[in-house]
Amino acid sequence: MLSNIADHLNALNPRFQHIQFTWLLAAIPFFILLFILLVRWKRKVVKRMGDKKLVGNLTANFSHILFNTRFALLLLAIAAGVMAAMNLRKPGGADGINRKGIDVVIALDVSKSMLATDLQPNRLERAKQFIGKLMNAMPNDRIGLVLFAGKAYMQMPLTTDHGAAQMFVSSASPDAVPQQGTVISDALKMSANAFNTAERRFKAVVLISDGEDHDPDAVKTAGNLAEQGMMITTVGIGSAEGSYIVDPATGENKKDETGNPVISKLNEDELKSIAENTNGAYIHLEGSDEAVEAVKKQLSQIETKAFGDVSLMNFKTYYWWFAGAMLILLLAENFIPERKKLAAA
Repeated sequence: MLSNIADHLNALNPRFQHIQFTWLLAAIPFFILLFILLVRWKRKVVKRMGDKKLVGNLTANFSHILFNTRFALLLLAIAAGVMAAMNLRKPGGADGINRKGIDVVIALDVSKSMLATDLQPNRLERAKQFIGKLMNAMPNDRIGLVLFAGKAYMQMPLTTDHGAAQMFVSSASPDAVPQQGTVISDALKMSANAFNTAERRFKAVVLISDGEDHDPDAVKTAGNLAEQGMMITTVGIGSAEGSYIVDPATGENKKDETGNPVISKLNEDELKSIAENTNGAYIHLEGSDEAVEAVKKQLSQIETKAFGDVSLMNFKTYYWWFAGAMLILLLAENFIPERKKLAAA
C-alpha cells in the first residue's frame, strides 16, 4: 500500500525523463579546474614580465570581477543545458496514473504440431480465440506476447494497447519461427525478459502449448523463475489421443521419414510440472470461456498494483525553461567585457 502511494505521488511530481544525462554535470568541476589552472598561469606570466608598476599600468583596465562573472555565467549555461537535455516533465492529466492491473506475458506455441486438428479448426486457431477472450477479460492489465517453437521471440513487449496485441496474435503462425520444435525453457526465459528485473512481484506468464516435444530444461527453468517471483499458468491444448497434423502448404497430413502420418499428442505431464513448480495452475483448454475464467481466477491471486503507463500519458515539458535560460546566460556572457572603463584623466 505504501509503495503504491509513493508511486502515485512520484507520478504526479515533475521528474526528469533522461536522468542518465546527469553525468554531463561532471563537466562543471572539470571547467573549474581548467579555470584555476588558467588563473595561475596568468599570474606566473605577469611575474615574468618584469616591473610590477609597468605591468599594472598595462593591465589597469582588466577587471578580475568581470572575468570571473563571465566564467560563472558560462558554468550556469552548461548546467542549464544539461537540465534541458534531461527534460523535466510532469503528467498533464490523470490518464494512466490510477490504472490498476498486473503484468502478464502470454507465451504461445506456434510449432507445426499446433496445426493438429483434434480441436477445430486446429489447436493454434483455438489458442488464438482463447487469447482474444482472455485479453478482453483483462482490460486493465499490461499484456506481452512471446511466440516460440524451436526458438522463442519477443513479439510484443508489455503494453495496455490490447488492439495492437490482438493484431500480433491474429497473425501468429508457424512461419513466425523458422526453427521448429517446442523449446519451452527458451520461451520462459524470453518471457522473463519482458518484466522489470528489479521488481520481485506482479509477474505472471500464461504458457499455451501442446508440450509435445519434451524439453528437459523446462521444469528447472520454471523453478528458477519462480524464485524471482514469477507465477506460470500453463494451458494445455490438444488431446491425449492426439491427431494428425495438416500441412497448410499441401492440405495433406504431415508424414515422418518412413512415410507414416504424424500423430501429435498433448503432453500434460510437463505442463503440469511447470505450473506446480511456480505456484501456478494447469488448465486444459476445451471451452474458451471456461478456460478464461480459470486463468482469471488464478491470476486474481496476484496482488494488483497501480502503475503509470507512460505511453498513455500526456506530459507537460519544461525543458524550454532551461534552454531559454542557457541562451540568455550565453548572450550575457558574450556581451560582458573583460575590461572596465577607466575614468578620464
